[in-house]
Amino acid sequence: MKPTTHYIGSSASAQALRDLVTTMANSNATVMITGESGSGKELLARLLHDQSDRCGANFVPINCAAIPKDLLESELFGHRKGAFTGAVADRIGRFELAHGGTIFLDEIGDMSLDMQVKLLRVLQERTVDPIGGSRQVQVDVRVVAATHRDLETEIAAGRFREDLYYRLNVLPVVTPPLRDRPDDVSELLAFFAKKCANFGQLPIRFKPDFLEALQKYPWPGNVRELSNLVDRFSTLYAGQELDLRAIPPTLLPKGLVSAQAELQAKAPLLAKLEMTPPPEVLAEMTDAAEPEENDIEGIIMLAQGMPQLPPEGLSLKERMAQIERSIIEQALTRNSGNVSRTAKLLNLQRTTLIEKINKYELRSA
Repeated sequence: MKPTTHYIGSSASAQALRDLVTTMANSNATVMITGESGSGKELLARLLHDQSDRCGANFVPINCAAIPKDLLESELFGHRKGAFTGAVADRIGRFELAHGGTIFLDEIGDMSLDMQVKLLRVLQERTVDPIGGSRQVQVDVRVVAATHRDLETEIAAGRFREDLYYRLNVLPVVTPPLRDRPDDVSELLAFFAKKCANFGQLPIRFKPDFLEALQKYPWPGNVRELSNLVDRFSTLYAGQELDLRAIPPTLLPKGLVSAQAELQAKAPLLAKLEMTPPPEVLAEMTDAAEPEENDIEGIIMLAQGMPQLPPEGLSLKERMAQIERSIIEQALTRNSGNVSRTAKLLNLQRTTLIEKINKYELRSA
């Protein structure tokens, strides 16, 4: 099976990383990927899986920081019916789902100490004990872990087990931040512009001055921030060539606003880019000589990130459920999966929050 994942970039560091992945791919040794958030740790884990002889089996990712501590054991190792309140059926854990393939333990540095002990035993014996089960289950998995934390500092602080660290850190990989490979920025912009382009439209393009500013920008959010920025511009300015001076400052990262001001001071530009309305608004506008008030309102709402009621209508109940799920998920992430703190933040009873976590299957998110 041919690899389906690509690590974009022609810089020396990008090429060295691709070569390292190729060398490691067919080993069964555990890999530890470290690097800043948004620097492509999961992408590298997928690349390792895709290039390995395990590519025909499952790649199973799990974010250890996003799942409440009370639920993480069940997510990883599974449970049997009746093992605890709410266990109405058997559940296969992520390790079993990854049998024959690869399991990706993202944000391993956020795992609690008691779970670290249980994970260490699984890595040593290659068996899992489902909660409430009467027998162990053999698993054949390649383990790839990742974290943005300095685990040696965490060990010194007593928050991470030293024996688990050495069990995981067999093949270390470090993902470089985007600011350390500015030569790759133009390739990444072109890749995401093509990916985000609407059907039938050309990808957005960047004028030389804008491209130069993007290459000098430090990208604190790394490749994830770049991808989001291209997605934003592809939605609002579909198919256009972008001039930094013509972009409203509210749509730019703070670090680019100063570059915009300097460029505007050298060569003022008064014209703004033409904002692209959503497809349903655009279709209505073609039937009218002048844009209607609702069309303009839709464009403004889109630019501000507000949802717009589509012409065919929507299910208010489903939309409210989506909003509620998103807010709970954000609150859990902010509180590192702590249910009690999340319930306090959302002004909910703890039991009510747990019911909603189960309802929206946030354990598996």
